[in-house]
Amino acid sequence: MKRALLVVNPFATNVTQEKLASVQSALQRVATLEVALTERPRHATEIVTDAIGRDLDAVVVFSGDGGFNEALNGLTRDVPIGFLPGGGTSVLARSLGMPHDAVLAAHRLADSIEAERMRRITVGRVNGRRFAFAAGLGLDAEAVRRVDLKGRSDEGRRPGDFAFAFAVVAALATKRGHMEPAMEVKGMGRAAFAFVANGSPYTYLRRLPLPIVPSAHFEDGLDLVAPMRVRRRSLVPFAVEVLSGHSVGRSNTLYGHDLDRVEIVCDEPTALQADGEDLGNVIDAVFEAERGAVSVFV
Repeated sequence: MKRALLVVNPFATNVTQEKLASVQSALQRVATLEVALTERPRHATEIVTDAIGRDLDAVVVFSGDGGFNEALNGLTRDVPIGFLPGGGTSVLARSLGMPHDAVLAAHRLADSIEAERMRRITVGRVNGRRFAFAAGLGLDAEAVRRVDLKGRSDEGRRPGDFAFAFAVVAALATKRGHMEPAMEVKGMGRAAFAFVANGSPYTYLRRLPLPIVPSAHFEDGLDLVAPMRVRRRSLVPFAVEVLSGHSVGRSNTLYGHDLDRVEIVCDEPTALQADGEDLGNVIDAVFEAERGAVSVFV
């Protein structure tokens, strides 16, 4: 029987004791299971790094996208990894074809572990930190920060999708719906903010996928969508274009597909996020593709 590590974020939005018991039962059908619960930020990175020195056949993460990101950053050798949706959005797990129901996903993942059904995907890096599906500089990173400032519930739950949507609106409101170029995308031109992705959709609004960077694929390099400016008079159609992925190819948007490297220099310290995690303010952001770096169960 295979040996697997199950990393669980007990504070993730959709992780409960009942679901965890069902997830464990599903996985124990095909693997001897070691379970580790995270206790603090970046703990999943430490857990995975420590564990894969042992003879593991699989790592499974039951968490939201933040926990997925931490686990990927702990993979210091090529151990296949699987993702069970425990967050309010869980973009990565859903993008890889997993059901949004964690227990159903665990049964499918168990079948994949048993059959060794997996694919190799590209992951990104920004300033040395891995991201699984998306990273942003400017507007969406500011929205992530606003959501974080709302804090968590008494149970440790993070605000959901609509809180993020409202945070984007609030970030635009502070700029009065007007944004001028504030960063240089080297070799391409000036932009107001930037989305970088290695998969699509960029995120979800409940069941609605938002394909902001629609041509990004996990088997390719990185894609970039960077609007040059936002005008107050065209704010609503602009927002619809961007969220639906229709800004690609427009004259007011910088676009790059299947890139190995994107380097951006900001005019002033600017918010940076990776997989929905606030990475602070930066002047320089270097995005790099790690092609085929990780084996994931599908």
